[in-house]
Amino acid sequence: MRLKSQTNGKVPGLAVVLVGSRKDSETYVRSKKKACKEVGIISLEENLPVDSSEEEVLNIVRKFNDDPSVHGILVQLPLPKHMNEERVLAAISVEKDVDGFHPLNIGKLAMQGRTPLFVPCTPRGCIELLLRSNVEIKGKRAVVIGRSNIVGTPAAMLLQRNQATVTVVHSYTPNPAEITREADIVIAAVGVAHLVRGDWIKPGAVVIDVGINPIEDPSAKKGYRLVGDVCFKEAAMKASAITPVPGGVGPMTIAMLLRNTLDSAKRAYGLLD
Repeated sequence: MRLKSQTNGKVPGLAVVLVGSRKDSETYVRSKKKACKEVGIISLEENLPVDSSEEEVLNIVRKFNDDPSVHGILVQLPLPKHMNEERVLAAISVEKDVDGFHPLNIGKLAMQGRTPLFVPCTPRGCIELLLRSNVEIKGKRAVVIGRSNIVGTPAAMLLQRNQATVTVVHSYTPNPAEITREADIVIAAVGVAHLVRGDWIKPGAVVIDVGINPIEDPSAKKGYRLVGDVCFKEAAMKASAITPVPGGVGPMTIAMLLRNTLDSAKRAYGLLD
């Protein structure tokens, strides 16, 4: 790794804090650890029981903030109900906020002419997919379905930064299918299995499906299978390009997390351009 040779053997470090034992969170953390190992990033992990106090989580965050060998801190969401998510995320040093959720990073993302230290991984992965697939964003109509802090809202900001005309469809939007049908680019991130049907898609549109929803399937080994927010079979008949679930956005999210961690290490060692 180039960074190692430029810093006398130093490598990036990513610390993950996991509270409780949600299956989806554990799976995601496992994938992150595996990816770190593949690219030579040191992966540290703190697993806390679900009944841990908020102060215990904050103490671990502070410990990683003060550790110069850690360049990225990630608190796996969602946190248990008794914890204040906003307070925990705000405790992460903005210089180590590789998830990009710190209010300073989100605030800069929302403002023209400002550059956040980090961009949230899933939205950044969506834009990267579009750019690397040579999909024209500038001047195009984009619809983002869902307005979460994690995906929908930052994805809409990023599309706007790339000069798209953006509409956000949410639970109070009265005619979502009609609005989505006008879009050249659709990003679905609402967490409702097969919400977006084929007749929501304009012929030739590009569709990015962020949703990952378990639905019952007796023929599957686990008794369920994972599907997206978009009905893939129907949408694929109309779209010029569409991401699969699983295997589409998920790997991109992890790739962007590793990229943010590498950028953070480069910044710490004075090597970022």
